[in-house]
Amino acid sequence: QVQLVESGGGLVQAGGSLRLSCAASGRTFSMFSMGWFHQAPGKEREFVAAISWSGRNTYYADSVKGRFTISRDNAKNTVYLQMNNLKPEDTAVYYCAAAITYNTGRVFGPTDEYNYWGQGTQVTVSS
Repeated sequence: QVQLVESGGGLVQAGGSLRLSCAASGRTFSMFSMGWFHQAPGKEREFVAAISWSGRNTYYADSVKGRFTISRDNAKNTVYLQMNNLKPEDTAVYYCAAAITYNTGRVFGPTDEYNYWGQGTQVTVSS
């Protein structure tokens, strides 16, 4: 079993920045490809970004390219989402997710199956 705990959410003005963290425990962290998703009120959960086991490969939703950066520190069992130039439409609950893989370079995209999910952290961007 794997536990994922997100942190770093909060209230920020448009144009501001936040860094989300997702700490994993319970299993070897480096065996997971990791992803971030978000869900706004009344909407379905959407893919934001993903990173491979090795950390060398990343994948972003078009809406966040150039503004968000996903990274990971396997020594700390933590994945990060640096969010810059935030917009009101980024307001949502942000979830991290883990996908078991033995392929160090594989990135799991929006339609791939993720095995574990965190509880989410709220991000609110005011205009």
